[in-house]
Amino acid sequence: MKLEYTRDVHPGVDVPLLHEILRPERSLWSPGELHELADAVSTELAPRLRDIVRFDTGRRWWARLALTMGVEVWLLSWMPGQGTEPHDHGGASGAFTVTLGELAEEYRHIGAPVRAARWRRGDTVAFGPGRAHQLRNTGTDAAASVHAYSPPLRPVRAYRALTDFAGVDHQEEV
Repeated sequence: MKLEYTRDVHPGVDVPLLHEILRPERSLWSPGELHELADAVSTELAPRLRDIVRFDTGRRWWARLALTMGVEVWLLSWMPGQGTEPHDHGGASGAFTVTLGELAEEYRHIGAPVRAARWRRGDTVAFGPGRAHQLRNTGTDAAASVHAYSPPLRPVRAYRALTDFAGVDHQEEV
């Protein structure tokens, strides 16, 4: 008997290439695999992403590109000054690729100090569940990024500050 895998794909990227790289039979993706996925979606589907992305000065914009049992993929835009609050991904691993502009990130791994980085167009960052961060467009031009998370649909947990992040309860990771 062939198993069917629920998939939700944005019509703007519903092409055979995306279906191939989504690997719907996979139930859990490693940070390295998410890195490859975010990079592939960003580079291989760049013209389609440019047609989908929207920029809103009033609030951050986002659209889910794909959802399978094992992974979700999002496209986000960031106008100058827009960003997230400190958060983790509820025990999910993740990756993001900057497709336009640049983003500043502050992040913290469990038991480590807060660090800062600046990511430019084409940079891809992958991380495991033991990491919290916040992203912000501190530049003068619009930015966009592709994000992938596994397992999917984990609620983010917000923090007052990154120093409040103590890690993920292992019971929540099951």
